[in-house]
Amino acid sequence: MKIGANYLNNGECEFKVWAPKAKELSLKIISPQEKLFKMEKDEFDYWIVTLNNITAGRRYLYKINKGEERPDPASYFQPDGVHGASEVVDHSLFQWEDSDFTPVELKDYIIYELHTGTFTNKGTFNAIVNKLNYLVDLGITAIEIMPVSQFPGERNWGYDGVFTFAPQNSYGGPAGLKKLVNEAHKKGLSLILDVVYNHLGPEGNYLHEYGPYFTSKYKSLWGNAINFDGPYSDHVRNYFIYNAVYWFLEYHIDALRLDAIETIYDFSAKPFLAELSNEIDEFFKNSVRKRYLIAESDLNDAKVLRTVDNFGFGCDAQWSDDFHHSIHTLLTQESEGYYRDFGKTDDLSDAINNNFVYDGKYSIVRKRKHGNSPLEFPYYRFIHCIQNHDQIGNRAYGERLSELISFEGLKLAAAVLIFTPSLPMLFMGEEFGENNPFLYFVSFLNKDLNKAVKKGRLEEFWGLNRKDELPDPYAEETFLKSKLEWEKLNKNNHKTLHSFYKNIIGMRKTIPAFANYERSNSSSESYGGLKIITMERNNANSEAFALMNFNDKKIATEFRFPQGIWKKILDSSEEKWNGPGASTPNIFDNSTNQITLPWHNFSLYIKETE
Repeated sequence: MKIGANYLNNGECEFKVWAPKAKELSLKIISPQEKLFKMEKDEFDYWIVTLNNITAGRRYLYKINKGEERPDPASYFQPDGVHGASEVVDHSLFQWEDSDFTPVELKDYIIYELHTGTFTNKGTFNAIVNKLNYLVDLGITAIEIMPVSQFPGERNWGYDGVFTFAPQNSYGGPAGLKKLVNEAHKKGLSLILDVVYNHLGPEGNYLHEYGPYFTSKYKSLWGNAINFDGPYSDHVRNYFIYNAVYWFLEYHIDALRLDAIETIYDFSAKPFLAELSNEIDEFFKNSVRKRYLIAESDLNDAKVLRTVDNFGFGCDAQWSDDFHHSIHTLLTQESEGYYRDFGKTDDLSDAINNNFVYDGKYSIVRKRKHGNSPLEFPYYRFIHCIQNHDQIGNRAYGERLSELISFEGLKLAAAVLIFTPSLPMLFMGEEFGENNPFLYFVSFLNKDLNKAVKKGRLEEFWGLNRKDELPDPYAEETFLKSKLEWEKLNKNNHKTLHSFYKNIIGMRKTIPAFANYERSNSSSESYGGLKIITMERNNANSEAFALMNFNDKKIATEFRFPQGIWKKILDSSEEKWNGPGASTPNIFDNSTNQITLPWHNFSLYIKETE
């Protein structure tokens, strides 16, 4: 059911808002002159009024019970921010040029996650457009942008958004986002939008004044949870389901990344996520383009991917944090918090083979068994990364991996990510070793909220033994420090690492052995005592074999390759990659061989055929 301000076929504009507890509700048109219109309530508690001569750009507010004037909770644009009036948007005015666009299939996603405000100096949708050729050249096939729904101020990660339908005004608003998607599609890039259906931000959040969008039955990290299973929840669900349809329909988005679904509290017989999946499939059943739902989840639960008919949520893919934690602990030796559950080469080998390290095993951190087996699904249903906004930004000082490990370690981590059979996701700047931090930042207009956020961060990290002052989330300097420095692309190791990423992404896309994502066509083995991992990939007549050394020193050992003659095609230690020099042979056979692996080395071999 559509909500918000929508044009009808005859040129009229219908204003519709759900407000079940309102006794009366009026629409106030502000520009070009103020006028108040009484709205009528239908049987489902939607207040409606239809008007003529409402042109795009008209500003409006709702007046509830003769009280305060508020923006539309389903506003399509907030040009003056979260406390300002809503603006009518005519979606038919944008001239799309992507009718010939054929989206890449999910299995071919190579994802690049970025934050609009810090990806470029200007921090706008239009500035991203200017970097699309760069991303295509790198080998990226899908861009994932962090949430862009209107938030308070101009600096925010996006998870404090309060107008779920309205693209951030300081980024370029609706026109800017549509141009970005349009231009991305013209270059063959799919676009993934990060959406937040587990909470809304604290400032400018007027939904509770309209209806029971929230419930005190469950408590989330952000206060009362969204009401997905209590009284009136049918229409709360409609708000978020229509939001998903809206992004696909009006902005031609290709996939939605659903934030932290484990904090969507819902014990109904048909969970919200299952209904969302069903409704998306039904709405677009006649479309030639497939729309994807990608879940962020720390549940390690295959139910997320199972079909609704099989009592699942029906998502198309999900993030797998266990891969990140496994490789991060091996390379950094960090062991605090959830990293206590990881740190062995066996863990990384399990993550490569099974996606979930914890598939029913006992977790020291959780003090219980965690997860179940995902082996019923092919590898491309899982997304792996070595960095993302959470894993960097939720550190006290926002250190990227480039500040925590050596250059050799960066190349090793990159190659493991790209050549494992699951879908790889890069975080902006990772490909050239950006060493600026990615810090947590906000710009609430409410000074008390800014103070509370700063106090919360200090309390969270009070035990850190560092003399540096914790970055102030509200300070503009914190935001500016988080921007990428593109000038580094032409400097020393930054330039080399970028070339290395481009090279290995190209190999993943062109070598047939890496094009098969079935469980039976990939295997990894850990030699824990040696801190060495091997991986085999095969497809038809193409076979690849990788050696990974996670020691921080050179290691010599006897090793037997699989049957056949193997030719080396990549060695991260080669001098052309600014490495210490290669020491693994260019050719191997299946006899027992003495090998010497350089420290933090990744060597890749292809089986020779007659």
